[in-house]
Amino acid sequence: MFNDLAQAFHVTPVVFFTIALAALLLTALVLGFVANRILHHWTRKLQDRPGELLFTLLEFLPLPLLVLGALYFALETFTLPARYERIGAKLLFALLILVLFYIPAKVFILFLRRAGRRNAHLERATSPAVFVIQALFGLLAVIIVLENLGISLTVVWTTLGVGSVAVALALQDTLGNFFAGLYLLVDSPVRPDEYIKLDSGQEGYVVRIGWRSTTLRMLANNLVVIPNSTLAKAVITNYSRPEPRMALSLPINVAYGTDPTRVEKVLVEVAQEAAQEGLKGLLTEPAPAVRFIPGFGDSSLGFSLIVQVAQFTDQYQVQSELRKRIVARFRQEGIEIPFPTRSIVLDEATRKLLTGTGPKA
Repeated sequence: MFNDLAQAFHVTPVVFFTIALAALLLTALVLGFVANRILHHWTRKLQDRPGELLFTLLEFLPLPLLVLGALYFALETFTLPARYERIGAKLLFALLILVLFYIPAKVFILFLRRAGRRNAHLERATSPAVFVIQALFGLLAVIIVLENLGISLTVVWTTLGVGSVAVALALQDTLGNFFAGLYLLVDSPVRPDEYIKLDSGQEGYVVRIGWRSTTLRMLANNLVVIPNSTLAKAVITNYSRPEPRMALSLPINVAYGTDPTRVEKVLVEVAQEAAQEGLKGLLTEPAPAVRFIPGFGDSSLGFSLIVQVAQFTDQYQVQSELRKRIVARFRQEGIEIPFPTRSIVLDEATRKLLTGTGPKA
């Protein structure tokens, strides 16, 4: 039948088979594209609804299945030379393996992306996880295809094994930073726009968390690039969690003999007045408080004025303004801010020696 049709069109069997196969594949591609668009429309229509996952999974199936069907129909219908039949059968098998491995990979990817949309902490880790899944399933499919094509992979595995060790040693730091970056994205101890401080002293706003490093913007508007492996092992103080608001303790010293109750009253009034006048960054709630801490010093009484600021960087302006107001109010109230003093007690012989009244040598 195949040869009769080729003779009827006055072409060679190879040319006729090529044209017929191209026509079948073109038809399969057109039908697959149309079906894909229809399913995609329903996927968008059912977004965040129960049927979305099913239609998203079915969306990619028509095109590869119709192509496989076209190839299978061509091999079963047309009588081909044995050589072409073997090539076609191997090609059909390879495509079938790729499709079979693509389906579970697609399922995993869909669940990951769905989980990423529901959980903001996982969203940033979705892209690398998708890449790993695609690479893993793709590698398994290629291995099976090559093995069934009779290509021995023993030499390849040996070469890859030795090469992998060499690459792993050469990229040890890079790989460590990469996996540390995955940890930072999934566990999320820090996030962009948060103000953090490391135990090594670096501090600033988190600008971005990359695969190799994390960038901080310091208050001086300089950028600090920290390797992810270093950040993952550091002790981090996050000033933006659990909320940006933070308590600020301002130490104040007054002279001995001052009434502590009066000092506490004055300090609270100063802080409340500043908050009511709209001092930027100073919060009215929780209300300011004063504690007689650290208490008795060498030459002064120590108090702590505790106020709430909106965020970490507001503390500098608030401290400066409150100190100026406290100095002015203490001067008005007659409260003395002492400076350190020392009393030196001399024995009688030393006193006489210094004053020149003692015996001369």
